[in-house]
Amino acid sequence: MPTLILVRHGRSTANTEGLLAGWTPGVALDERGAAQAAALPGRLAELPVSEVVTSPLQRCEETVRPLLEARPGLRAHTEERIGECHYGDWSGRKLAELKDEPLMEVVQAHPSAAAFPGGESMRAMQARAAEAVRDWNARVEREHGADAVYLMCSHGDIIKSLVADALGLHLDLFQRIAVEPCSITAIRYTRLRPFLLRLGDTGDFASLAPREEPPAGDAPVGGGAGAP
Repeated sequence: MPTLILVRHGRSTANTEGLLAGWTPGVALDERGAAQAAALPGRLAELPVSEVVTSPLQRCEETVRPLLEARPGLRAHTEERIGECHYGDWSGRKLAELKDEPLMEVVQAHPSAAAFPGGESMRAMQARAAEAVRDWNARVEREHGADAVYLMCSHGDIIKSLVADALGLHLDLFQRIAVEPCSITAIRYTRLRPFLLRLGDTGDFASLAPREEPPAGDAPVGGGAGAP
């Protein structure tokens, strides 16, 4: 079965403004995010990427654009099911304000029970994304062979939930996983089990240096802005 390269979109204007973007339209890459996207073709130069699948949101489309320009024969497919979590009434709000919402404690400690007002549950988010990966695994293998490599550009919470699915972790543990903007996560699928080959790889070890953590060690909902 294929190897899946999961790329989180580059840093966005919402990331730097501390907003939970969700499906808010018009959220673009910021200057750093554009530079991260421009570096992506070089980072993936040795990989024979057969297909590119992207969330329909602007920040993901902008992230894969340099890769598509560098490889003229490659085309992008839009996949709604790997779009960001539908945060509903939380969309577009400041994360600093949301931390005091009673639901945030559930999102952090018991995400399998979390459902966003006017949006979707985190269980539904994971289920649709995992279904999309399984469908694309079958399609890519059918069209390009069992050793094919393909890429999906998606969002922090989506990628974290797919890693949890691949590792057989309960969704309640997925907040222990971190993926920074434009990081690369690789999962090789086989008939019996997936193998996690890379997790949140940016190639930048400076991002591992100690920095101010969210309150009480909370995970950044939506994935956060990465290292300063």
